[in-house]
Amino acid sequence: MSTAKEIVSFRNVAKKYRGGSVGVENINVTIKEGEFVCFIGTSGSGKTTTMRMINRMIDPSKGKITFKGHNIRHYDPVRLRRTIGYVIQNNGLMPHMTIQENITLVPKLLKWPQEKMDKKAHELIKLADLPESYLDRYPAELSGGQQQRIGVVRALAADQDLILMDEPFGALDPITRDDLQELIKHLQEELGKTIVFVTHDMDEALKLATHIVIMDSGHVIQDDTPDNILQHPANDFVKDLLGEERLLQAQQNTLSVSDIMSTNPAKITLGKSLAEAIRTMSLRHVDYLLVTDDDNKLKGYIDLETINERYSKDASVSDIYNCTRMKFRKDSYLRDTSEKILKQGYKYVPIVDKDNYLIGTVTRASLVNIIYDAIWGKEELDNPDEIKLPASIAKGSDKS
Repeated sequence: MSTAKEIVSFRNVAKKYRGGSVGVENINVTIKEGEFVCFIGTSGSGKTTTMRMINRMIDPSKGKITFKGHNIRHYDPVRLRRTIGYVIQNNGLMPHMTIQENITLVPKLLKWPQEKMDKKAHELIKLADLPESYLDRYPAELSGGQQQRIGVVRALAADQDLILMDEPFGALDPITRDDLQELIKHLQEELGKTIVFVTHDMDEALKLATHIVIMDSGHVIQDDTPDNILQHPANDFVKDLLGEERLLQAQQNTLSVSDIMSTNPAKITLGKSLAEAIRTMSLRHVDYLLVTDDDNKLKGYIDLETINERYSKDASVSDIYNCTRMKFRKDSYLRDTSEKILKQGYKYVPIVDKDNYLIGTVTRASLVNIIYDAIWGKEELDNPDEIKLPASIAKGSDKS
């Protein structure tokens, strides 16, 4: 049983508007420190209303909401909002302010000294994986994805323990959205922040959340972990929201990356020569090597194509290695990783622990039989005429 402290609780909360329309009714939800909570539902389900009551952008009509053990009605709304991070879909950056001024907007309102604000801005631009030179730019000079990265890290600027995110990636293209999902998941795990995230995308909720609250017509339909919801959907509404394919895979595939990864990855350290890299590739019968430092922390990768383009007898691995395109933690579920590896064409993905030490690899080849068996089972594979393709794979087969 989790020993994490409660940070937000809803007790018999309702919101009714003038004219009698009901926003939410009888909400009872507990959010604990360090959780990544996704409120999900169709339009009008009450998910955004519920989240906005936490920072008093909307006040409840009935019931009690507590933040860190205190009734939110006892907080001044403005001061409350300055203690809770907030990220919206269009990033909310001030166009007339530089990126540094945008990042430090709340710390400035809290009267932080300039030196402390400057330090925080430089720290956060690095977390956003953007150059420090961008601090002097204006929002219009950044791409939409880069602006949203700033919107995400800005919510961390005043060291708030709780961050609210209202469909922050909904307007972005799929690749940028995927990158930002990886960023926020990494930041949440690294910094231990509590995040309340509103989405209508079940894939996004399953990827990010440790705790999912499914809503419909102002009511909480199911409040549980992603795994429990997949294994035990509360009713037909939840089953429809999850979809037949996800339910089928959940029933047959509870494997994690650690169950199939190789613990002997093809690798080399930064200081080795390119000749040593080629020799290692030959011995391992591979066309790539993962690159680590002397302590076995993952730095990137090197492949034959890069060596062929940039070979010099005096060059070392550190001179030409590439940054890692994708990596997973060993406790990641295959449902979160297999689609990326198979559909995006990766031949391998490194597996790291929470401190970025390399502990293994998952290869495309190692996934194939596992995925087939997880989707169909051995009995169906022994009777190929009876196999029914899942929708996502069937669509792809139509193109061939």
